[in-house]
Amino acid sequence: MSLSSPSGFFTSSLKHALGWARKFSIFQYPFVTACCGMEYMATNCAHYDQDRFGAGFPRFSPRQSDVLFVVGTISHKMAPVLKTVYDQMCEPKWVVAFGVCTCTGGFYDNYATVMGIDTIIPVDIYIPGCPPRPENVLDGLMKLQDKIQRGEQSRTLYDPHTKKGRPAELQGSYTIENHIKHIESH
Repeated sequence: MSLSSPSGFFTSSLKHALGWARKFSIFQYPFVTACCGMEYMATNCAHYDQDRFGAGFPRFSPRQSDVLFVVGTISHKMAPVLKTVYDQMCEPKWVVAFGVCTCTGGFYDNYATVMGIDTIIPVDIYIPGCPPRPENVLDGLMKLQDKIQRGEQSRTLYDPHTKKGRPAELQGSYTIENHIKHIESH
C-alpha cells in the first residue's frame, strides 16, 4: 500500500502504533517540592510496580522526559522555575498535577502559594488528595496512558474569569493577573 493511499490506512496504523509505543515508554520528570513526595516515592516502590506501565524509570533532565509530574505545593517563587522546566521539555509532553496543593493550592489560600499549576502550565491529568493514595496515582497513570495513546495533549490554561480550562471540582479563585503582578514585584 502506498503512502498516498486515499483510505489513509498506513498513516492511521502508524499513528496508532506510535501511540501504543509511547503509552508504554513514559519517561517522567519528578518536580517534587513538598510532603506529597513521600507518597510519590511509595508509588514508585516494588509493591505498586510502575514498571508494568512503562513508567518505572524517572529522568532527571527535562530534555529527556515526556511527562512532568508536579508533586507538592508550588510557591510564586518556584513558578518561574516550573515554567522553565516545562518549556525545556520536548514535544510531545504531558503534565500530571499530583496532590491537592498542586491541583488547586490546597488549604493554602495566601499570597505565597500558586492556586493550581494550571494557571502557569497546561495540565493533562489531575490526581487530587492530601496525599493521593498510590492506587489513585496508578489510576491517574492509566488515564494518562489512554490520553497518550490517543495523542491528546492539554494546551489550555485555566482562566479564572470564565472558569474554563480546569475541571469543575478543581476550580479556584486564583487570578493570573495577581500571579503576574506578584512575580513582577519581586
